[in-house]
Formats: sequence, C-alpha cells, structure tokens
Amino acid sequence: MPPKNSIIKDNLPSEDEHEPLQAVILADTYNERLKPLTVEKPRVGALCLLPICNTTLLDWTIESLSLAGVQEIFVVCTAHADLIKETLAASKWSQPSSGLKITPIVTATTCWAPGDALRDVYTHGVITSDFILVFGDLVSNVRLDEIVKIHKARRKVDRDAIMTIVVKEAGTEQRSKPLGDGGIFVLDADTNECLYYEAVPGLPLKKNIHIPREIFDKHPNVQVRNDLIDCGIDICSVEVPSLFQDNFDYLDIRRHFVHGILTSDLLDKSIHCHVVENGYAARVKDSKSYAIISNDILTRWTYPLVPDENNPSGQAYEHRRGNVYLPPNNSSVQLSRSCKIGNNTLLGYNTKISDNAQIIHSTLGNNCSVSANAVIQDSYLWDDVIVEDGCVIEQCIIGKGAKILRGSALSRGCLIGDGVILGPNAKLDEFTRVSTSPPVDGEDEGSPKYLGPKSNGIVWPSLGFTSQEQDESDEENETVDELEAAVNIRLLRIGDETHLSDLQRHEPDSSSSSEEDSDAGSSIDDNASTRSSTTSAVEPTLGSKLDAIAVAEFTSEVSASLERAWTEGHTVENAAVELKTLRMASNVPLRRVREAIVRFLVMKIESGNGKNGGEVREQIRKVVGRWGGLIDAIGGVDAVETIEVLQELCAREPQHLSLFGSLLAALYQEDIVEENDVRTWHSKPESRGKTAADVNVAVKMDRCWSIGSRMIEQFDAQDSDDEDSDE
Repeated sequence: MPPKNSIIKDNLPSEDEHEPLQAVILADTYNERLKPLTVEKPRVGALCLLPICNTTLLDWTIESLSLAGVQEIFVVCTAHADLIKETLAASKWSQPSSGLKITPIVTATTCWAPGDALRDVYTHGVITSDFILVFGDLVSNVRLDEIVKIHKARRKVDRDAIMTIVVKEAGTEQRSKPLGDGGIFVLDADTNECLYYEAVPGLPLKKNIHIPREIFDKHPNVQVRNDLIDCGIDICSVEVPSLFQDNFDYLDIRRHFVHGILTSDLLDKSIHCHVVENGYAARVKDSKSYAIISNDILTRWTYPLVPDENNPSGQAYEHRRGNVYLPPNNSSVQLSRSCKIGNNTLLGYNTKISDNAQIIHSTLGNNCSVSANAVIQDSYLWDDVIVEDGCVIEQCIIGKGAKILRGSALSRGCLIGDGVILGPNAKLDEFTRVSTSPPVDGEDEGSPKYLGPKSNGIVWPSLGFTSQEQDESDEENETVDELEAAVNIRLLRIGDETHLSDLQRHEPDSSSSSEEDSDAGSSIDDNASTRSSTTSAVEPTLGSKLDAIAVAEFTSEVSASLERAWTEGHTVENAAVELKTLRMASNVPLRRVREAIVRFLVMKIESGNGKNGGEVREQIRKVVGRWGGLIDAIGGVDAVETIEVLQELCAREPQHLSLFGSLLAALYQEDIVEENDVRTWHSKPESRGKTAADVNVAVKMDRCWSIGSRMIEQFDAQDSDDEDSDE
C-alpha cells in the first residue's frame, strides 16, 4: 500500500472561513450505455435524473457533497437543462436552511464533451478557489473536505500540483471494480504523484503497457498499480478550467485531460492521487454499476447515505430486518399476507403486492402494483410500474409507467423504457432493450410477436456484437474508442456475469500471440523512448494480492449469508438468490461461490465427539439432502468442478479427509454428480495431486483419488451385474 504523505498531513493549513468550498457537477452523460432509459421524456431525459433507490442520482450526488462540507455547487447542464433546474428548485436544496448555494450553468446546445463544459465554466468566471469536480451520477460518503485540505497544503509547496485524483484500493471495502472500465496508474511511491495513466478495457485484453523511459530516470521508486478504483472525484486547482480553453474537445477527463497533462512538453504541471482508506465512492455509468450501487445502498455500504437516513428525496423509510425498507408503519403500502418480501428490498409509497407475489433483492418505485404469483428478482422498477399475474422478471430495469401484462417473462439484462407495454405472455430474451421510441439511427427490430399482442414497444439492437461483427466494425473505423466499443460495453450490462478469468480463458489467439507479447513486454523501443512494464497489466502481483483479499471478504459474506439461511430455514432457491447477488456485487468467479458452499456443507458435519461411522453418514445424508442442491442452484452447473473443490478442501484440511468418500457418495445419491462426472474427474491427472505444489496436499489428493477408484469399481460391478441380468 502506498505510504501516506505524513509531511503534508502534518502541515495542514487552517481552513479559511471566508472561502467557501466549491464543487462543479457535470450533469450530462457522454455515453449511451443506459439507453433507452435515458431517452424517454419527461422525467428521465438526463442520466443524473434517473432514480436509484427512489431518489434521483443528482440528489445523491449533492447529498454526498453536502456531507463533505461543500457550500457552493455549480451544476453544468446542456441536455434537459429546464428539467434539471426544475428538479433543483423543487428539492430541499433550494431551501435557505440547506446551507448550500446551488447555481445551474446552462451551456450551449453544441456542448458535446466534458472539455467543452469545463471551458464554459471558465468563461463564466465563477470558480474562485480550489474545487471538487464530479459527475452527476456519484454516490459517495468519503470525507472530501479532508482531501481538499491535503490538496491545498500540497499546492502551498508546489503551485504546479493542479489536480488530486481520488482513488480507492479494490478489494478492501469497495466491492465493485469495473471489468470493462478500469485503468492503470503509475505513481511515485513516495509522493503519490501520478506519472502515467492508461485506460484498460475489458476487451481486448491488455498484455503489457509502455511507460516512458524518463519516468524511471526521474523517479527511483515507481509503482504500477491496476488495483485502484477511480472514484470519479477530482480536487482541482482554480486554473484547471482555463486549461480547457484550447482543449475543449477532450471527451474524457482521465483518458484525454489527465493523459494530456502528463505527456505535455509545454505544461509543467503535476497530478497526484489520493488513496482513500475508508468510505464509499462509485459512479453509475452503465446498467451494471446501477445494479451494484443500488445493492450497495440497500446493504448499507454507503452509510450514512441510506434510504432511512440522509435520504435527499425527503421520503421517509423504515429499515427492517434483512435490509428491507418500507414507508413508515406500512402506512401507504398494501402487502398480501401470502406475499414474500426478500432481503435487500425497497418498496416505494402506495405500492401494492398481491397474493403469493415475491419481491427479492429489488427496488420498487412509488405507485407500483405487483399482481398474484409474480416474481421480481434482482430488478429495479421505477414509479407507476404495473406487473400482472404470473410474470417473472429477473435482473432487469423497468422504466416509469411500464406495464408488464400477465404471463410475461423478462430474462436477465432487459432494459424497458418508460411507458412500454409488454404482453400478455411476452417472452424476452436476455439483454433485450425495448422503448416506445425508435433509436436515433433508425436501426430497430420493430415490434416482434414475442413482445405480446398488446405491446407498444420497439426493440432496440442489443448492446454488443459477435466477435466477427466487431472485427468488421473496427476495420471500417480505425479510431473506434476501445472503452465504448460494443465488445467492451457488453461487460457493463446488468446481468452480465463475465469475470476476468473468463476473458483470459476465452481470449482468441492467446496462444499464438503469447510469444510476440512476451517479446514486446521485455523490449525497449529507443525510437519511442519507452520502457515496457514486465508485469502483465491485467494481473500484476499487487493486483493478485488484492484479488485474494476481495475473495476472502466475499467468502466471509457468503458464510454469513449461508449461516443465516441455515438458522432461519430459508429455501434453497432464496439462498441461491442471495449468493448470486453477492457474487454479482463482488465480481468473483463462479468457482469461488461453489467453494464457499462446499466448505459450508462440510463444516456442518460433526464427525467428532464420539460419533460412529453410521451416525456421520446419516448426518451427511441429511445435510447434503437439504442443502446440496444449492451447489447447482447458483448457476453454471459443473459437477466435475464440484468434485474437484471437495477433493481440494479435504486434502488441504486433513480433519475432513475421512469425509470425502461419504460426501462424494451423498452427492451421487442426490443426483448432484453423476457416474460420468466421477469418471471424468478420476481420469484427470490433477485428481491424483500431480500438479499440487505442496507434497502433503498431493499425497492426500491421491488418497481421495483412491477412494474414487473404489467408487468406480462399484460402478463397473453394477454394470457387470446389469449385463448378466440382461442375459
């Protein structure tokens, strides 16, 4: 972990009471990842006005700045400026008691990039001191006022230190490291000065980076870090807006402005990073981060920014067991006695839930109605949504006023725009996008029959193409933005569960290019005056260590969830829903979930305390019979991997070794593994421990293999008996 700059902290200046802390919010979105949700009118035309946990993103952002001690905010807006001004005027922030002065800055309709917006800020001349720069999609509880003090102290020593980027280590407390929207920071380990920055898309996988040689000549202690989450918060000097006068075409603060400053031969300016140790900060930039941040709010990672406290919408909620949020005293909700409200769920005012309906890990806006036997899971419904009898909605976002008519099923990843009607009996495939308006480019699929006979929806093209289509697109457009390319945007959709290991495993031509990549990674290009990092940019040693921390934290959360399910007698289906939600938030491989479940089952078996073999086998039968189905219920059924996980656990923890045979037999009896699965596992060299680094573990894995051999002998004997009986 980078050392703290104690010299700066020990010389913090006293805060000038006459200089208000200013902030600039860029309200516009400059990507299309959430369309069609961001094109509907009148309420959600701008991303910052989208509701998250029934409160607009802009309100969450302003509340975040208010908690940080900001006194004056400038909201820069182009699209839907009138709506944004109306929203601000009607909010609590317009009251004199709020302690905030908020001024909208309406830019020209031709403003199309952050650089253009900040140039307008400069021309208005409203920034009088160092300020905080954020987008209107931020949710944060970080004490930014302390970081501002550190930034100002640094500026007293070095007037060329114009910006401090707020970052957070992945795997400590923030659980959501974006797979398709990351970056590599090269830092001076002594001062945290940012020496180089490079964006890292999920695809194509980046094998190495090229760092200017001069960096190593000037800075003897350099860190290359891909374990840092960009919080989307910058502390800027008063001169930063002026730098956009000639660079108003910068499309991205990081990739263009920061990169431009760090590589400029004319500007002798420096940028630093501040690694926060506590707190939460994340931006809603796509549907996947929308789901993750919604869940983080409900599970109180953002405290005190939670629905029942510091709720900027002005609506009150009660926090109940299992992170269920309801209006006070159920005063405005109608809940059937037979309906089920699962953990991590928020119900808005005037919501009605009918008989046997299930709402699990979801948020419902105000005035929503869910009819009998409907199931809503890991989904987000905005105001005035109607869901009729027997509908199933999983990992979807449903816009305001939409109607899902009886018998309809929406698969994971669907985005349904405002006012859309689907059904009856609509069947939507994964990642379908539906709106009442056609896309701007006119390329839509019309209103196919699967939307239902009463539908008014128009199907938009899916986000992401096949690899071949993407290649053809790239050939036609050599300047395609890697982060906004369709193949990368696919990773940022709600419901997409792709993990880094999946990308590495399925990357095309990885073997044929490995030698070339290796050569490139160890060479020095004298003409370019660059030195290549010899560490893989996608998986450096430090990143691997922090990944291990993230896995450990995830395992702890899963253990707590399973223990609660065991104690409270949850169904396997409900336990699986919670585990899938945890996995989605933590972005760990599916194998890690399987490992946690197998460990939990094994730990519930008491083999000691004088119990004989028969008693232990009976206990195994009961535990596996009751909970074994959870292994497959989490998705991605892989029985061979289940056996591998069980074998590795028993080999690494000898106290469980004697249970391997009985557990394997119980899994077989419960149809969790089949005969062919056992044979496939047994035939793999790894099953004999030949690849294990620890000799003791290898020996115990071989013992498990021998137990499996006896099971296969029984299979063979049974087959022989069956043949004899047939004769």
